[in-house]
Amino acid sequence: MTPRDPLLPGRLLRGERDTLIPQLRRVAPERFALRTACPGWTVRQVAAHCGAALTRIIQGRTGDGAFSPEANAADVAERDDWPLHAVLDELEAGFTEAGPAIAEGEPRLDAVALGEWVHAGDIREALGLPGAYGGSGTHIALSLLSVVSGERGSPLLYARLPNAEAPLALGAPVRGRSPAQLHADPATLLRLYTGRPLVGTRYELRGAYERELVIYG
Repeated sequence: MTPRDPLLPGRLLRGERDTLIPQLRRVAPERFALRTACPGWTVRQVAAHCGAALTRIIQGRTGDGAFSPEANAADVAERDDWPLHAVLDELEAGFTEAGPAIAEGEPRLDAVALGEWVHAGDIREALGLPGAYGGSGTHIALSLLSVVSGERGSPLLYARLPNAEAPLALGAPVRGRSPAQLHADPATLLRLYTGRPLVGTRYELRGAYERELVIYG
């Protein structure tokens, strides 16, 4: 399993602060009502969820149940009557300030940081913005995924990515089982591991089922 680098989550989040936030501040308010790949959630609600989750980390409210579906739904509902600019301000502050708290906190918070980056992809895809599940932060996201997939018990898999010199190792060894093999581009790989729609993608997976790879459930 890849060793943890505690600074990666902060780098990933600050990258979204510098790219996603300016994009969102230029989007017409009515477009925040568009539906995303997250069942039941609009663009605004995904942004509210992300800001709330990062605020929890900054404030140290990360105990049991902090990121449960019930807690997430309550956080989103609490922000329903906030002005849109307040939702975006909280998200920007979270992207800026959560990195050090994650670095000093439990390794499980790395998965939250990666999830925020994936949600940024959900938002971009819904709005038709470039860079969904890709862009400048992809290499950091893949490094985090290599760690998180091992911590969450995903079976060992070697992913061969275009133009990569060596396969990317994901997951952890399973006794009596050979490593799985995947040929895919980075965005498709990230969709596979985070349970995002795969319509229109192209990949070759051997030695594992798609459902075994998903790290968020």
